[in-house]
This record gives sequence, structure tokens and C-alpha cells, in this order.
Amino acid sequence: MAAPSANNRKLLGRLSLPERNFVAEALRTETVGGVLLLVAAVAALVWANTPLRDSYATVSHLHFGPSALGLNLSVQHWAADGLLAVFFFVAGIELKRELVAGDLRDPKAAILPVVAAVCGMAVPALVYALTNAVGGGSLGGWAVPTATDIAFALAVLAVIGTSLPSALRAFLLTLAVVDDLVAILIIAIFFTGHIDFGALGGAVVGLGVFWVLLRKGVRGWYVYVPLALVIWGLMYNSGVHATISGVAMGLMLRCHRREGEEHSPGEHIEHLVRPLSAGLAVPLFALFSAGVVVSSGAVGDVFTRPETLGVVLGLVVGKAVGIFGGTWLAARFTSASLSEDLVWPDVFAVASLAGIGFTVSLLIGELAFTDDPVLTDEVKAAVLIGSLIAAVLATTLLKIRNAKYRALCEAEELDEDSDGIPDIYEQDNPAYHLRMAEIHERKAAEHRRLAEVAGGASEENDGPA
Repeated sequence: MAAPSANNRKLLGRLSLPERNFVAEALRTETVGGVLLLVAAVAALVWANTPLRDSYATVSHLHFGPSALGLNLSVQHWAADGLLAVFFFVAGIELKRELVAGDLRDPKAAILPVVAAVCGMAVPALVYALTNAVGGGSLGGWAVPTATDIAFALAVLAVIGTSLPSALRAFLLTLAVVDDLVAILIIAIFFTGHIDFGALGGAVVGLGVFWVLLRKGVRGWYVYVPLALVIWGLMYNSGVHATISGVAMGLMLRCHRREGEEHSPGEHIEHLVRPLSAGLAVPLFALFSAGVVVSSGAVGDVFTRPETLGVVLGLVVGKAVGIFGGTWLAARFTSASLSEDLVWPDVFAVASLAGIGFTVSLLIGELAFTDDPVLTDEVKAAVLIGSLIAAVLATTLLKIRNAKYRALCEAEELDEDSDGIPDIYEQDNPAYHLRMAEIHERKAAEHRRLAEVAGGASEENDGPA
């Protein structure tokens, strides 16, 4: 998230004011959604590990939908294939915005998050592969520990009360955006089985119509929502994972502002849909995916079976080492240097936080082991345990520097002249300094008056009785 300069750019330096405001708004919604996600995950675990467990299985496997259209799906499948399409739609808009208006539009500034994110996905996959190669396990789950759940990570920050500076939060958000892009490619390439080219062709035609309508400036949810549902249904029946349709439509939205626009269409739609994604779609997916039976034997198996141990080590060790190593390499082989407000342990702490892989990791776990329900549940348990360990580790590391983070956040928010712009962004504005001079002069005059009053009272008290 560094701002580019001629010679020496700063890694994780202060964001521009518009970018800071956008990140703050996006993360505010994700944080609320993350708390709901935590609640849904806990509810699923409780539901699946109490005498009501049979009802959990009954509801999860309840089928509904039009069979004639090939959409008679279970509740669990509707959550994974349907609701997560909304999540990936928002991810597509985020990626498009980063490419045209955010940090990824500048190749020099994009080096850090892209290298960090790619390393943060490659190393966990390598850790998983090595663990299973040594232990004789299946390599099919190599992609499970590669994903970061930004909402869950932000929920952890909210619960533990840690204040991260905007640069670190933006770094985490951009990591997640690139992470989601690679995860989408992994799902599309490695978890697509038999393809129905007729249905796929229909989905492509639908996407073409979607794109033309956008370019013609056609407006109205009643046009796009039915079309989106048709595209989603065709994509599902094609054999390509249906969430791909969501990200494809998100990438088609215009995310740059034209003259006179306060928000681009993409930003406006993201503002409307993000609460639906974070507050409803993802928590419901968690509710019907995180409900695994937990016992002492099952927890023990997580650390003894190579597939599940590989997931845990990939999330806890692979993510931290990969993201930290990628960031260090970006600094080492470019002219960039770390912001003077931060130290390298801060980067490692955020990298550890990125080891919380929940939503997409659970989805890939289901796709990787569809023929082995027992292993699927064990992998889900490994995702939960690995994410929990990563959260505890990150919490410990972040708490050590929390006083420093709080001071940085207070400096970013300080607005002494009450003009709605943080003072830290106005240091080069002469009008700001003139306003501050007037404020200080008024305060000085008030203090002189109070000093005279106090001095007069003192003389009266010292007079003869």
C-alpha cells in the first residue's frame, strides 16, 4: 500500500485520503459481517454437537428447487453454490476497483500485495504437499490452506480490540482481494469436472448480454437480477463452479468515476450488495458448512492424519512465512523501504492473521474430497482448528504492539480544526496552518484571561484579614 515516489517508495506507508476513506467503509461492513460469521460458525458447531445434531443433518440435506432445470439442490449446496456467488460477485467488484482505481493500477505499488499474496498461497500449498508426501496422504487438498478469510480476520480484530493502522488494514484487504482472485482461478481450473458446453455457451451468451446492457447504460435491478439468476443457473449446469459467474459479472462493472460522478456504478452496487454478502450470504454458508462433529478422537486425528495436518500447518506456518517472505522479498529487490511507523514484526503479525482461512477454505475442502464425506468433515475440522491457532498467534503478536497501533490510529483520526479532514493529511496546506494558528491564538487568549483571574483571586486571598 505504498505511495510511489521517484526513488524510495514506502512499503505500508500512509494511504491517500480517498483510499483511506474507501478502505474504512469497506472494512467497517466486513467487520460486522465477520462477527456474524463467527456467530454462525459457533452456532453450527453447537448445533452439530448436541442432541439436535440429527436435525442439523436433516436441514442441511433438505432438497428444494426446480428439478427440470437441474437445480433441485440441498440447503448446503444452495449455500455453497448460490449464496457464495454473491460473495464472489463482491470480490469481483473489489478486484476491478483495485485494478482501475486502487493500488493495483500502479505496477510499482502492486508489487508488494501481489508478491505477498502469491507467496502467501504458494507456500501453504507447498507445506501441505510436503506434509502429505512424507506422510503418504492425498495431494488433492493442496488448495485448502491457500485462502484468507478477510471478514473472519477483521472479526478477530474487533473481538480482541486491536487497532490496526489503515495501511496495515488496507494491506490485509488487498491481500484478500488478490487471494480471492487466485482462489477463483483454482476453483475454475482444478475443480471443474465434466463440462456441458451447451450450458456453458448459454452462460457466456448471458454474460455478453450483461456486458452490453452495462455499456448501453441500462439501469434497473429488475433487468439485471433475473439475468444474473439465469447466468448463474446455466453456469451451475455447465459443470463450472457457479460462483465463477458471480466474479465474472463483478469484473464487468465500471469502477472508475466519470466527471460529475460521486461514485462509479461498481462502487455504488458494491455499497448495496456488500451488506447482503457479509451479513447474510457468508454467515449462512458458514452455518451449513462449519457444522462438523468434534470429539477428542476427531481433534487427535487432525494432528495425525497427513491431509488434515497439512491443512493446519499450511494455514498457521505456510501463510505467515509466505506473506512475510513475499513482503520482505519485495522490499529487498526493489527500492522500497518499510514505513518508519512500522517494524518487520508488524508485517509478520498481519501475515499470521492471514492464516485465518474459513469461507473459501471450507468451500475448497468440500470440492477436493467430494467422494470421501468422512475426510471432508475432518478437513473442515482442520480448517477450523488451523484458523483458531492462527487467530491466537496473531492476537498475541498484535497485542504486543497495540499501544503503538492505537497511537497511530489516533494520529490518523485527529481533526483539531474540525473541517472533516484528518490533520495528518493537511500538513502541506497553508490554509490549515492559518486555521490552527487562529485556534491556538484563541486558546492562548483564554489562558491569559484565566491566568489574570487566578492571579487576582490570589492577591485577594493574600491581603490582610
